[in-house]
Amino acid sequence: MSTVLSGRDAYRAELAELARHDPRLLCFEADLGGRKHPFAQEHPDRFFNLGIAEATMIDMAAALASAGYRPFVSTFAPFATLRAAESMKLSMGYMGAGVVVVAPYSGVSGAWFGTTHHCLEDLAVVQSFPGITIAAPHGEAETRAVIRAAAAGSGPVYVRTGRSAAAVSLPLDGEPPLVNWASSGSSDVCLVSVGEVGTELALEACARRPDLGHAHLCFVDHASLTAVASELRRSRYSRFVVVEEHRPAGGVASTLALLVPEVAVVGVNAGMTWPSEGGDHGEVLSGLGLDLAHVLAAV
Repeated sequence: MSTVLSGRDAYRAELAELARHDPRLLCFEADLGGRKHPFAQEHPDRFFNLGIAEATMIDMAAALASAGYRPFVSTFAPFATLRAAESMKLSMGYMGAGVVVVAPYSGVSGAWFGTTHHCLEDLAVVQSFPGITIAAPHGEAETRAVIRAAAAGSGPVYVRTGRSAAAVSLPLDGEPPLVNWASSGSSDVCLVSVGEVGTELALEACARRPDLGHAHLCFVDHASLTAVASELRRSRYSRFVVVEEHRPAGGVASTLALLVPEVAVVGVNAGMTWPSEGGDHGEVLSGLGLDLAHVLAAV
């Protein structure tokens, strides 16, 4: 019986496999890779551990992208999008450098690591940089599909994953669609799920309430959400409940509410407070009001 990989492990495995046939692919880590990183083991001449120097890592990757390489860089989500925000803005946004940033530890998946390692603001930050594709895949298969698409492309990409949770992706045929309609339900309410936690909660809610629709989004940059809004507008639903492990400010719900003002768009999210107590991932989420009870109360 095969083991389902977490998002960050699926990224490392897929990139190592792709690099066997694509010499353009490079892998950068900011002191996160560990001794058993599959890319480092298979392609040591193309693996670079830059240490705790996230902005420098992105700048170096941008220079190598201009020379024809396709660099993937990985570090904690808060350090990629907050500490290295200027490099992302200028190198990837303004200059359009073909760098792929893969950011584990998004949301509060760092749990006991605390606020320094939590990231509930990354979608708001990166959405504000035009030209960067944002992906928040759910499960191993969708993460691998996102990495394959990013490796084959040429533009800047930000990929958001959790830490260690492993999930089975929704059925997928090739690249993730703009909207993955997971279930149609019978009511006029549709859950819109984003990322690992949002999608798992939406699946649980639909198991309790089969009348609910469920639309899963993988690509959540502003350009993708503009196209998503057109598809949602053509659907039969009159109320969308967006479930995402992010703050309400700058999240997917707030963007869709502006893009589809003719229907109700509400969000179930991590709120606007700081976690006040430690715990595992689920306990921190519950403390912030992002759990099944809050999803069911919002529909």
